[in-house]
Amino acid sequence: MAMEPQRLMRAATIASMSVAVVLIGAKTAAWLITESVSMLSSLVDSSLDFLASLITFLAVRQALTPADADHRFGHGKAEALAGLTQAGFIAASGGGLLLTVGDRLLHPHEVRDEAVGVAVSLLAIALTLALVAFQNYVVKRTGSIAIGADKAHYKTDLVSNVAVGIALFLAGRFNQPLIDAGMAALVAFYLMHGAWGVGRGSLDVLMDRELPDADRLRIVDIAKRHPEVQDIHDLRTRSSGLTKFIQVHIELDPALTLTRAHEIGDQVEADIQAAFPDAEIILHVDPFGVEERRVGFA
Repeated sequence: MAMEPQRLMRAATIASMSVAVVLIGAKTAAWLITESVSMLSSLVDSSLDFLASLITFLAVRQALTPADADHRFGHGKAEALAGLTQAGFIAASGGGLLLTVGDRLLHPHEVRDEAVGVAVSLLAIALTLALVAFQNYVVKRTGSIAIGADKAHYKTDLVSNVAVGIALFLAGRFNQPLIDAGMAALVAFYLMHGAWGVGRGSLDVLMDRELPDADRLRIVDIAKRHPEVQDIHDLRTRSSGLTKFIQVHIELDPALTLTRAHEIGDQVEADIQAAFPDAEIILHVDPFGVEERRVGFA
């Protein structure tokens, strides 16, 4: 039996923290042995990944808390807050790493025992690939923003591990420490680019950005498919955690009885609910042809 979305999300957060702990230990040892600044960059990335994964774990736990009297729309935005926090951590780690790279460029020294660093990088690549594959599955099943942000962390970590392995191999082979520093700088810029993507997605949710155009068009099509719906207006959508929120007005023949209008509204709402099973829907019935104030962008 497939795991329910809540259990999948919890499992993904525990898996990410476990992988981060293993990688922090391995990379710390490798950095102390090799004194490689690119390995240090990867260690910093993994350390922040653990902190971000811990934040994700707490955010997912909060986001899955049912709605209560003080939070009638649930706690789903805790995920977006976690994503925004993660974006800040990623950007900060990238900036700090650039400072380290600058110091190494001014005071270069030879990388030692690069084979140890390459071996640790290969271990990190294998673990991170497995984790990202699992997180990708969870995001597809749940649409979780927090797990998606955590996946972005580990995708940057994956690129970092590949880059570090290559840098250590080349630096040792050609006895050129600047290769090590140069690769670390590229990883730092990649981290900051990833931070922008994670932060933008989280802000969209916090600012109640509309659902994708494809979803909105699908809602319109479903509502207008009913033969007695003459038009719709004021469609408003947003998301919070696992839940989508849909508000729409449908226009019916003003000669219909209140009972019949109510029945049609229930039918349209049920059709939309079938297409968006995790959505909360508010549907309002208006008489067709009656002038009223409407927002111009709906």
